[in-house]
Amino acid sequence: MSLFLPGQVREARLLAKLAHSNPFRTDRIDLERELLGDAFTPLSQVWSHRIEQVADNANVIALGNLAQGLIDQARERLSKGKGPANEEELLLYDRAVSYHLFHTHRDDFKGLLTREDESEERGPRRVRFFERFVETIQHYLGQFGLESELTRDPAHVFAICFQIRRAFHHIHHCIIGGSLASAELRARIWESIFTHDMGRYRRCLYDRMGDLPTLVTGPTGTGKELVAQAVGLSRYVPFAPEKRAFAADYVNCLRALNLSALSPMLIESELFGHRRGAFTGALDDKTGWLESCGAFDTVFLDEIGDLDPAIQVKLLRVLQDRLFQRLGDTVNRRFEGKIIAATNRDLPERIASGQFRTDFYYRLCADQIVTVSLAEQLQGSGDELQHFVRFIAHRLVGEEECNQLTREAMAWIEGKLGYSYAWPGNVRELEQCIRNIMIHNDYQAPPRLGKESGALRSALDQGELTADELLRWYCTTVYRKTGSYQETARLLQLDRRTVKAKIDEAMVERYG
Repeated sequence: MSLFLPGQVREARLLAKLAHSNPFRTDRIDLERELLGDAFTPLSQVWSHRIEQVADNANVIALGNLAQGLIDQARERLSKGKGPANEEELLLYDRAVSYHLFHTHRDDFKGLLTREDESEERGPRRVRFFERFVETIQHYLGQFGLESELTRDPAHVFAICFQIRRAFHHIHHCIIGGSLASAELRARIWESIFTHDMGRYRRCLYDRMGDLPTLVTGPTGTGKELVAQAVGLSRYVPFAPEKRAFAADYVNCLRALNLSALSPMLIESELFGHRRGAFTGALDDKTGWLESCGAFDTVFLDEIGDLDPAIQVKLLRVLQDRLFQRLGDTVNRRFEGKIIAATNRDLPERIASGQFRTDFYYRLCADQIVTVSLAEQLQGSGDELQHFVRFIAHRLVGEEECNQLTREAMAWIEGKLGYSYAWPGNVRELEQCIRNIMIHNDYQAPPRLGKESGALRSALDQGELTADELLRWYCTTVYRKTGSYQETARLLQLDRRTVKAKIDEAMVERYG
């Protein structure tokens, strides 16, 4: 006898596929539409955070109801002795129960997530709904003697469910924007956490992803640190059923170090630690971040493109062998956590100039995420700028004043900058613009001409510059802002090789 009624096998197959899909990929909409049929509610292709959202996604609710109906009918047939006719039916039933588990307890996980975010306590907290979670598994699978991952290791499934809820929360709230470019970025981050194959991740990769570094690149002001936060705070943390607690408090699992703000000696001391007397001022032994980083922790190294080559060699060993030594010590110590690195530099160009090691780069780039400029996010969407402005305004003044500040900022931008303004400082510049409008009802956009603008204006007035000299100056000025030949070429609509040939390295060095 079949476990499913006619037509339900198709539904179960689609539900299993949806359960393992990337929620931020736009093709999930096609799966939802095919599965729900006439019950499908047309919504935006892009699952993005909007501050006005208060209700759950209608399709998510409908899918949850469909999954419950499917497994309730299948369970009834099981109770009458009409067991699975084949291995596929058992797998589909198991997947449908998994979907139901997550959907049923999504508010419980959300509540746990919110309490973790708001708590000032440190250390793991007791989780009180794990028993209900296990009871659901027993209700649908255990009492019939059906073997699956759910019955063999419910604590692992519980940990995966919380990780999925956590990852969605952090990606959804950290990466704003309703454009397709933003959606692709969110989908890429999801894959950096779970890979493109959720089934394989659940089976064998969940405790190995920390061995792989993540490299985040992109122009200044595009939220690379937010990407690092989304990945670092969404790692797998085991659940210990006997303690009713997770093995670590994910809220405190991310440690950030801005490499460009510190001297090489201080960077080494902070990362690797040191022994007493290793250098002048080393009065005591010091434990570095790599040593204090636990198995579920993440070290975020911002501005990795500016790292001294000598330290690159030491970090390369960490990436290769997971081993390091304190300064002044000969004892090997093991790094247990994950490394996320970020830079706005063009690393291939820095390799070509001898400032970045090739072997270090290839150890970093196994998992790479490229952030999106604000100009790219605003392309093809007339109301996307207003969405960004409203989001920032809400964060600045709260719900009551949000709409008014949004109207003021949009009117000022339209009248003074225009909608074609390129926002070279990206979202960071937009934030400063709105803050200035809030305080002064004015904003002075950064001069495109830079520190040497007075001399240039004088030369232009006197007609002393050739076209080639002007192009060379302009390419260099934009490159100083972006730090990337590729991004400079895109903004100026020039060939990348032309931009590279026109950059005045002396001017870059002189004006920073």
